Amino acid sequence: MLPTERDALRKRLVATRQALPDRLERAVALQSVLRVWLIGRPEKTIGAYWPIKGEFDCLPALYRWTEGAPEGVTRRIGLPVAHRETGSLRFHVWYPGCPTELDAYDIPKPKDTEEFVPELLVVPCLGFGPGGVRMGYGGGFFDRTLKSIEPRPVTVGVSYSHGFLPLLFPTDQDFVLDAMLTEDGVSWQKPLV
Repeated sequence: MLPTERDALRKRLVATRQALPDRLERAVALQSVLRVWLIGRPEKTIGAYWPIKGEFDCLPALYRWTEGAPEGVTRRIGLPVAHRETGSLRFHVWYPGCPTELDAYDIPKPKDTEEFVPELLVVPCLGFGPGGVRMGYGGGFFDRTLKSIEPRPVTVGVSYSHGFLPLLFPTDQDFVLDAMLTEDGVSWQKPLV
């Protein structure tokens, strides 16, 4: 697919997502799917994102995940702070009511909270294909971030099912997700080794 075709597809996917008449119902269903998927996960730190352009808001499900931590276990959620020079993301602790400020791209970020490396990363998907292929907005932030984090966190993509693109194949710069969730359930998950 040519870059101009990808750009046109991205615009169409954003417009379609924002126009979904049942987006609220889909969001409620995807909240439940994510909450169930997180049950029993061993990770204690999750990096997420601030929802923009009609994206699914994963933060309520993640907050519930922190509340359900076993006694003596602290779970943390982080939101990204874009690093303009490297084009990658760093994650800072977020909690409901956390003071925020706009980052270099006018997206809210936690203000004056601790930075950490997430063990699991919830990744927004504009579109997704078979086998964990993801389409984002084209900025490459999550791709560069994953290439810079060691060990690589577990990645779970979240999207509404309208974003499924059966002929989407990864480019050399793309990473493949470990799992993909939609309001219909687990769309794809890497086999356990």
